[in-house]
Amino acid sequence: MLANESGCMVIAVGYRQAPEHKFPAALDDCYAATVWVFEHALQLGLDPKRIAVGGDSAGGSLAAVVCQQAKEHKGPQIALQVLLCPFLDLDADTTSSRSFDQGYFLNKATIEWMVSLYCTPDVDRSDPRLSPLRAKDVSGLPQTHIHTAEYDPLRDEGEAYARRLESAGVSVRYTCHMGMIHHFFGMAGVIPYARVAMKTVGAAIRQALV
Repeated sequence: MLANESGCMVIAVGYRQAPEHKFPAALDDCYAATVWVFEHALQLGLDPKRIAVGGDSAGGSLAAVVCQQAKEHKGPQIALQVLLCPFLDLDADTTSSRSFDQGYFLNKATIEWMVSLYCTPDVDRSDPRLSPLRAKDVSGLPQTHIHTAEYDPLRDEGEAYARRLESAGVSVRYTCHMGMIHHFFGMAGVIPYARVAMKTVGAAIRQALV
């Protein structure tokens, strides 16, 4: 759906996953893959000035951190980041995390279980590579599209990141999809609005990369 609605080639990264591969294996793979795509852009038929990085849920967190690392390492020059219902703060204590901690598909117990699989007990959960919302400096990042869902415990951290980026001078487009739950984008077979939302996401990507 994303490829069709955006008119873009989509490259999916088969990064190493927990519990076999702990933090930061997934992040290292995603950043290495991003660098590789830029280095081979012409061979892939891509314009290196029009490459976006994006992800959904945990993938949204990885995409956000890849962009932060690209800035830190002074490359590659990512044109756009697209974050769909992203995890941005592993220790978030927000209205949405408390209001929707159970009964809305993604719950607090599931989040803690997933974190326990990915992180060893000694890992600092406030590390920006795990909680990109906690990065000290978010200026200079690529233009950003953030999409959240009204009934998602992660909603408020997505909005908070949008506001931080905006305050730091980053061009931001933020959308909260009313009535939706976490990962609704991947449930188009049972949630018709997911297809409508994906058309909006794709059109915005296409416009941003013109």
